[in-house]
Parts: sequence; C-alpha cells; structure tokens
Amino acid sequence: MYLTCSETAITKLSFHGSGAGPEADHPLLDLAFQQLDEYFAGTRKAFTLPLAIEGTRFQKLVYAALLNIGYAKTASYAEIACAIGNPKACRAVGMANNRNRLALLVPCHRVIGTNGSLTGYEGGLEKKAWLLDFERSHS
Repeated sequence: MYLTCSETAITKLSFHGSGAGPEADHPLLDLAFQQLDEYFAGTRKAFTLPLAIEGTRFQKLVYAALLNIGYAKTASYAEIACAIGNPKACRAVGMANNRNRLALLVPCHRVIGTNGSLTGYEGGLEKKAWLLDFERSHS
C-alpha cells in the first residue's frame, strides 16, 4: 500500500504505484499507518482521517455514498446510483469507483454487482474478496 498526503489531508492510498511507506515522517502518515494497522488487526471499523477527496461533483457524490456503506456491508452499483438520486447512473458509479484515489479509506471494495458478483477493484478482485471476507470475519 502506498500513501501520500498534503499538510492537511491524506491525498492517496493505492495498492500500486508510489508513495510513502511506514518509515515516512509526517504526522498524518503516522496516523494513517496507525489506523491501517488497527483496521488489519480487526479493531478499527471506520477511519477518522482527514481526506482530500478529489473529483467531479458526481464523483464526490458517489464517494460520499461509499463512506456511508458500513463495515462488512455491501451495496450494489445500482443502490449507490439510487442513493445519489440518479438511478440510471450505474455505469457512471462504476467509473467513479475506478477513479477513487483513496482505496480502502473510501470503501469502493464494498460495492458489488446487483447479482452479488465481485467486479473491478484497483487492488484486483482477489484483494476485494479478501477485504470483504476479512471484514465479515471481524464484524
């Protein structure tokens, strides 16, 4: 996992690419790594980090809806589209998820197909399945 931050917020969490590792020296990164450690220990169910959520107005609506999906819960692309008041925007919700720069912190791994299938994830479907199973086992 790779993290980046500004002076005031986490700007990116990715499974691929570049960013800070646990040895990085910034209070926000220290806090983020602490909360990620707690999450993976099964003791943290929600992150309380300041996030720099970027995107179009539509994408920000989608990300706000994702933040409302509870730990170990899932929602379909159609449910997210309805939640933001645009029930025909299922594909656009998927594209917004695809552009989420804050994987795990803005929990796009909790979005599934209407039929319950796992669909695209920045970290790969194996990671998505693992995260969902992990959360279910710790809920």
